Amino acid sequence: MTLPTVVGRPRLWSAAAPESRRVTWLELFFDLVFVAAVAEVGGPLARDYSIAGLVRYTILFVLIWWAWSGHTLYCTRFDHDDVVQRCLILVQCFIAAVMAANANDALDSRFSAGFGAAYGVMRIILAIQYGRAAWLRPTRKLARCYAAGLGTAAVLWVASSLLAPPARYWVWGVALAIDFATPWLAASHRLRFPPHPEHYPERLGLFTIILMGEFVIAVMKGIESQDDWTFPAAATAFSGMAFAFLLRWWYFDVAQGAAERHIHTRAQARRFEVWHYAHLALFLGIAVAGVGFHRAIAQEDGSAILCSAYATLSLALVAIGCSRQPRPRRAWLSWLLALAAPTGCYAASFCGQVPMSAALAASCIVQGAVAGRFRPVNGLIMVCPERQVE
Repeated sequence: MTLPTVVGRPRLWSAAAPESRRVTWLELFFDLVFVAAVAEVGGPLARDYSIAGLVRYTILFVLIWWAWSGHTLYCTRFDHDDVVQRCLILVQCFIAAVMAANANDALDSRFSAGFGAAYGVMRIILAIQYGRAAWLRPTRKLARCYAAGLGTAAVLWVASSLLAPPARYWVWGVALAIDFATPWLAASHRLRFPPHPEHYPERLGLFTIILMGEFVIAVMKGIESQDDWTFPAAATAFSGMAFAFLLRWWYFDVAQGAAERHIHTRAQARRFEVWHYAHLALFLGIAVAGVGFHRAIAQEDGSAILCSAYATLSLALVAIGCSRQPRPRRAWLSWLLALAAPTGCYAASFCGQVPMSAALAASCIVQGAVAGRFRPVNGLIMVCPERQVE
């Protein structure tokens, strides 16, 4: 076994490199920490499954996902396995735990101030990583752009912890706008140095499967909450497990969400962004739906939010599937079903939790089958002649 060097220069992972890029055990551990943070943040949502609770959860979830995505995008372009990098990753894992620990109260509490400050420190660490990547001459402008944007946003996030609401929220909005604008400001450089076509989709696929594991845990908690094993509870629990099973099929086999994503043209770069950001909606929908099935098994209210979560993740899956090809055939049918099916599932909820949960599982079968009917031949990405990136 070889030990890493204390300080080493990063290496650029080229998308055209002949060697295969696989996820490392350290990256898997990093993903597990963030999924655990997502589960911890979802605790209050189970107790307050309302619009207000959903808004609060969505804000915190977006920040956790954005922190994970920022680090993952960095690691899919740059590779260095020195002691400094491992220490930075350790600090990021710890900060993710701090963020989760400060996410159990209202947004106007001091805990939310700690959450924002911890997120700011997370961005500082990522800015340091990009500062190290600036040693590479070809990607110097890209790295400096990210380091400047992340550093500016980080200062605002940390400073917001000293402010009281509503001033804190205004600073959060400005900082988040800078966070989201930074990748777009670096778009011209990103086309020259795209994310690795194998590594980043694999990371998103693994994060998806781990998050689906949290969904299954939510179903198990719903089963545990039953003192008497009634038919409605058993039927709803089985439908919840079938729902998770079908989501896996829809994402990996039909939409091919974890398939390779090559970027050679500007149109492919735009479809990559659609695919990338659609995962945020997908992850949010899966997490909220997991809590919803937990409540449904316990025969508690929350059907409207559960069906809304299903609408969000189904629209995301349609977007992910359509992003595989320039002109997907009959995509309008998939979009129409993604809008109509959740409404039908909600209508079924007036007959009880069992019909609604069964309708959700059946809807996954129908939408996945329709999407699979019009996917590219042999699951390959169809590429039409497009203007090449200079």
